[in-house]
Amino acid sequence: MFQVKAGDLNKMGLLFERYHRKLFSFLYYMTGKDDASEDLVQNVFFRMLKYRHTFTGEGEFKTWMYHLARNVLADHSQKNKRSVLHEDVQNYSERISSGAGADDSIYKEQELTTLYDSLGKLPEEYREILVLSRFQELKYEEIARILNTTEGAVKVKVHRAMNQLKNIYLKLEQ
Repeated sequence: MFQVKAGDLNKMGLLFERYHRKLFSFLYYMTGKDDASEDLVQNVFFRMLKYRHTFTGEGEFKTWMYHLARNVLADHSQKNKRSVLHEDVQNYSERISSGAGADDSIYKEQELTTLYDSLGKLPEEYREILVLSRFQELKYEEIARILNTTEGAVKVKVHRAMNQLKNIYLKLEQ
């Protein structure tokens, strides 16, 4: 990013190749929409170029990138008001083991659908913290920097979010 900041805009392609999938995943879990997530990824990289002068290198690049992504997501949410997350289970068909019987496969699809429906019913702040910690596999320390809070506060939020997710999941499963 320092090279991009110094004017070597060709290095932006390298950053895109390294991080666009992670950004897409984060934004997809937050919006539940393929097309919107692709557009939002583009907006994040556009903002990286536009605000490259704000990157100081004091923290990790990922932290700065997720700050931008959260801002892009907030702008998007204001425009479109929160919509419910909906996961197309077919996108995850490769994750469901093909060696299991048909009944087992259907059961796993139903579990996955229920999980993503539950995730979509979480308040946005809880969904965001679970996506960052569980799906993006960021450390609590990194999440704390992204959210401008303490590591302890992140742990508490993750714990509360997991409990709420479990309760929603169990209600939907009935």
